[in-house]
Amino acid sequence: MTLTLTDPLDLARALIRCPSVTPEDGGALDVLEASLTRLGFTCHRLDFSQEGTPDVRNLYARLGEDGPNFCFAGHTDVVPVGQGWTTDPFAGEVIDGHLYGRGAADMKGAIAAFVAALARHLETGRPIGSVSLLITGDEEGPAINGTKKMLQWLEERGERIDLCVVGEPTNPRRLGEMMKIGRRGSLNGRLTVYGSQGHVAYPHLADNPIPRLIAMLTALTAEPLDQGTAHFQPSTLTLTTVDVGNPATNVIPAQAHAGFNIRFNDLHSGASLEDWLRQKLETVGGDYELKVSVSGEAFLTPPGPLSDAVARAVQAVLGVSPEPSTSGGTSDARFIKDYCPVVEFGLVGQTMHKADERVAVADLEALAEIYRLVLADVLPTL
Repeated sequence: MTLTLTDPLDLARALIRCPSVTPEDGGALDVLEASLTRLGFTCHRLDFSQEGTPDVRNLYARLGEDGPNFCFAGHTDVVPVGQGWTTDPFAGEVIDGHLYGRGAADMKGAIAAFVAALARHLETGRPIGSVSLLITGDEEGPAINGTKKMLQWLEERGERIDLCVVGEPTNPRRLGEMMKIGRRGSLNGRLTVYGSQGHVAYPHLADNPIPRLIAMLTALTAEPLDQGTAHFQPSTLTLTTVDVGNPATNVIPAQAHAGFNIRFNDLHSGASLEDWLRQKLETVGGDYELKVSVSGEAFLTPPGPLSDAVARAVQAVLGVSPEPSTSGGTSDARFIKDYCPVVEFGLVGQTMHKADERVAVADLEALAEIYRLVLADVLPTL
């Protein structure tokens, strides 16, 4: 069946019917490539792999050769279905004005809206400059063989992106209330405190690691990391687990473990926070090990032409002004920000990753019009 490309619902349903649970593609990129080829795009399939991680299929498509290159970035992979659905999660059913399915909100609906916006924009003429799509199958996975490697591939071939909109579901409750102009960084820490095992009746013959672990965690959480900045909320350190794994009541354990996550603003970097952590832990001292991994640094695209274009489009279609925000988790915008200004704007995220994930069909249509106006603003046609 031939899809009506100016109708976001048509393509969104086709994409949802592809069971692309990360890292599987499920045919989603085939559907998208066929649609973009009809619109005149040159498509590149980029498959990346790395030992210890799943192979991932990605797609880069571009229309035009001149600058500026306006890019829409997103992902066709989705999280596992889980339990509790009242509909088939891969049927793409429309019930009471809502499109149901895994990926409807996060973020196959936004991809479909952007393609519909493109199709409508192209009916008025050929854009000045270029339009591209950077679509990965690895956003919900390790994020190793997706957007980051695609951007490196573009750089190696001398191709640049000048502006980018990421279609993540940025709106908490109603379409148009929020766009993301940055994101907090994320650091995961794993702390192991070492001691010496012994009998609880003879504590002087052992070295109990638990009191030192408690003292270290107290030192890390005693005071706020900061008070926030003009565009960011205060950084937070959240304990996620404390483990001893001791099944005996009469044994002092040899080790104690804790895990934590820091969501940090632009006052910090992953490296500066690791230094701070080690300084705090050294105030307690003893034998310990700290392992740190940073999945993304804090970044900000200061309000400017791109965010203004999105705000004008939202105002024109919905009559509201979106709040520029840096709240929430991480996204692939953390990679794109190293190459160009990036703003995130998509659908309502209330049901993303949940059973019965869904979006209002009216929101799909409104989002397509918003994207069309952003395109017309950034890349007027000849």
